[in-house]
Amino acid sequence: MATALLSIRDLRTSFITPDGVSRAVDGVSLDIAPHETVGLVGESGCGKSVTALSVLRLIQPPGRIDPASRIEFEGRDLLALREPDLRAIRGNRIAMIFQEPMSSLNPVFTVGDQVAEVLRVHTSTPRGVAWSKAVEMLGTVGIPAPEERAHDYPHQLSGGMRQRVMIAMALMMKPALLIADEPTTALDVTIQAQILELLAELRERVGMSVLLITHDLGVIAEQASRVIVMYAGEVVEEAPVRDLFAAPLHPYTEGLLAAVPRLGGGRGRLAVIPGTVPAPTAWPTGCRFHERCPYAWDRCATEHPPLYQIATGHSARCHLAAEPERRREKHVPMAARDVARQGTTA
Repeated sequence: MATALLSIRDLRTSFITPDGVSRAVDGVSLDIAPHETVGLVGESGCGKSVTALSVLRLIQPPGRIDPASRIEFEGRDLLALREPDLRAIRGNRIAMIFQEPMSSLNPVFTVGDQVAEVLRVHTSTPRGVAWSKAVEMLGTVGIPAPEERAHDYPHQLSGGMRQRVMIAMALMMKPALLIADEPTTALDVTIQAQILELLAELRERVGMSVLLITHDLGVIAEQASRVIVMYAGEVVEEAPVRDLFAAPLHPYTEGLLAAVPRLGGGRGRLAVIPGTVPAPTAWPTGCRFHERCPYAWDRCATEHPPLYQIATGHSARCHLAAEPERRREKHVPMAARDVARQGTTA
């Protein structure tokens, strides 16, 4: 993508654990264009949040970003920047909303002080002017009586209000890129809808790009124009949202969509993806999804699939792209076949 605002190439982020090296993000590449909203979706533990933290270089020891990785933002390699230069980008050109605002907001400072501090860190704005702008921003994100609420501490606000404070802090500098990591987690459905509507409105007003990280495909369908699916530390499918929902190409994406509850879908049980995600300290050989896949055959267990380009803007990390005829007949997953073989030979 020649006009990419953010370009990530072969990102590898790992952690040293008692069980060995955990390869949380293992070769992720993605692009985000100016004014684009990209959804990053997958199960918990697939590497979504670690990818976001890696962009801002917020990975702490025992975590490590491989020096061969490349993260370019507005043409600058973020992994090569000195810390003072990087601090000028964090919260200014790239902002992030974290999953849990109660753990992200400082409990001993008022919310007005915390929003104003963003402006004072990145500019020479006087304290009084910064406070006034913070109050204005709290009003912009829909907090009622912002002049009064600015004097409140985080514990005095509801979960939805705290999330609005986080949005106010993130947008104070009108960033070029907003990373929203599960921005509606732990909020009730009505508040979720309000927060998402607010993000969409402010995105248009500020003219920023958004990387929306979630496990909720409904949120992706409503908010994003393009979606990236992660599984076991790597990208397994990427497509425009409409194409992915109409015709998912990776069996994992297929399973995720099948598990989405539907109105009028009857009283039967929800579809599930059998098995569990493998441990990041021991990714399996071949396709990392093959033990859970209904289409898997011998090649899947031995040969790690590349990210096949299947159509314009649509790619999938699955050998079915090379051998599509195998999709016509569902196969028993390899793990189940192995159990069956053991049963016949016992």
